[in-house]
Amino acid sequence: MAVIVIGKHNFNDVVETDKKILIDFYADWCGPCKMMAPVVEEISNEFPDIIVGKVNVDEEGELAELFNISSIPLLCLVKDKKLVDQSLGVTSKEELIKMITK
Repeated sequence: MAVIVIGKHNFNDVVETDKKILIDFYADWCGPCKMMAPVVEEISNEFPDIIVGKVNVDEEGELAELFNISSIPLLCLVKDKKLVDQSLGVTSKEELIKMITK
């Protein structure tokens, strides 16, 4: 499944699901964010039962505020419209898999 670009225009539609959602908060200028991009893409392809989305914090300030984003990259796991886990900074694929499968 492809990574979804999430913004305020589609955020509510994306979270209206019973699936887990992994949200990658990033910025185009952020080196560590660029390092995480291929890992996030791999997760989206290997776990089709999980919705994977990206939020550009420079373009979606309201969503960044909603999640109290102060550092990036930040990967948030949402289930039933609630934040259930998060990972800050460069994270290994293995750690992300542990986070989304527990």
